[in-house]
Amino acid sequence: MARVVVDVMLKSEILDPQGKAVQGAFGRLGFEGVSSVRQGKRFEIELDGEATPEAVAEIERAAATLLANPVIEDFTVHVEAGV
Repeated sequence: MARVVVDVMLKSEILDPQGKAVQGAFGRLGFEGVSSVRQGKRFEIELDGEATPEAVAEIERAAATLLANPVIEDFTVHVEAGV
């Protein structure tokens, strides 16, 4: 069994109101030195078999069509070691 992780983030030019709210909360709670926060999504996908290049390519295709909105979001895909 293998685990593939897809991280989805808003593109840098897209405003992130939830990230801004969290950034403001940092200051109100006394945490200092935080200049920016961006909020995203993480998907952990467990495969029945190994993370072959073909299986990872299928996850990338799914990420581009199902997990992320390519107009406003970027995503990265990586295989998690040691699963």
